[in-house]
Amino acid sequence: MTSRFADGLSVGTDLVTAAESAVGQALSRLSGPADLVCFFVCGEDPDDVTLAGLRAMDVAGDAMVIGCSATGVIGDGHGVELVPSVSAWAATLDGARLTTFQLETLTAEDRFVVVGLPERHPDDRVAILLADPYSFPTDAFVERSGEVLGDLPLIGGLANGLRGRDSVRLFADGEVYTEGAIGVLISGEINVSTVVSQGCRPIGPTMAVTRVEDNLLLELAGQPALARLEDIVSDLDEDDRELVASGLQIGIAMDEYAERHERGDFLIRGVLGIDPEREAVAIGDVVEIGRTVRFQVRDAETADEDLHALLDAHRAQLGRIDGALLFSCNGRGSAMFGSADHDAVAVRDTLGPIGVAGFFAAGEVGPVAGHNHVHGFTASVLVFSS
Repeated sequence: MTSRFADGLSVGTDLVTAAESAVGQALSRLSGPADLVCFFVCGEDPDDVTLAGLRAMDVAGDAMVIGCSATGVIGDGHGVELVPSVSAWAATLDGARLTTFQLETLTAEDRFVVVGLPERHPDDRVAILLADPYSFPTDAFVERSGEVLGDLPLIGGLANGLRGRDSVRLFADGEVYTEGAIGVLISGEINVSTVVSQGCRPIGPTMAVTRVEDNLLLELAGQPALARLEDIVSDLDEDDRELVASGLQIGIAMDEYAERHERGDFLIRGVLGIDPEREAVAIGDVVEIGRTVRFQVRDAETADEDLHALLDAHRAQLGRIDGALLFSCNGRGSAMFGSADHDAVAVRDTLGPIGVAGFFAAGEVGPVAGHNHVHGFTASVLVFSS
């Protein structure tokens, strides 16, 4: 069966051959020539990853190409973690205009300036972003992207390598980069949308932040933040208390004016620790006084339910889905679900037997409530529909 979107996967220690195979599989399953090819490489030796990337770009021919190194890849309905492998995704995007870009950071006095952004046009639909977390200020760039890019959705992930720092490789149109960020801007007559599954469940009530200092929550709803948290935990059953102990989260309400704040209405951030002396709770973000927050827990069952529900609703809204790119946190997969295949299978189960590929990211990029954010433990999906 041929289509406008296809994927490929190859596992093996010879990464150059694996790259050739994965890209070849994806291209052979297309009904026409590829306009865009994305590929992802997991390998022990950064030099081998580089050679694999160069081969993947060569096999892709005249298509626009982007790719990156990763600690795991997704393709052909499977996830593969921590072993040499390459996944690829190819698309025939009739009516679309594609612009690849490479971002660098320059420091000017006490601030950084990102250069290399593509020129914006009214018919821009989405930008895929792949970044090196060690050299590129992804969090700051993504959080402030609206100032420069307006309402353009960003989706993608933070690349990595099996050797961590200095093993990241980014690929775009024949070039190899060891720092910064790369991506592709998709514009024109094409239907794209995004799904970001944060996979959390609220516990306790929603509360207003009434006193704060940097990332320390000092008071919630007029009471010491730690006392509020202790009251909430004391009311939980044993299973939920274990979830709190294994990794408590906090949700920051995206719409302050909503009558109710339920699952999916929050931007999720980690709870980093407590300060018993100040009765404070430290979180992985800075929030202003007056913002609404709610503590959250995450487990495999909740994350599975959340992803399926969001994808089901997306399909019901859009009708026929043709292809998707999947950026899944490296803390999901077998660590969370017991299987590296979970997110890939969930996407195909809900959206249909479509071309889906991606990688296990060190942080996922995607919009929530119209604003771009960097997430953790998230599945971010770029969906192409008819």
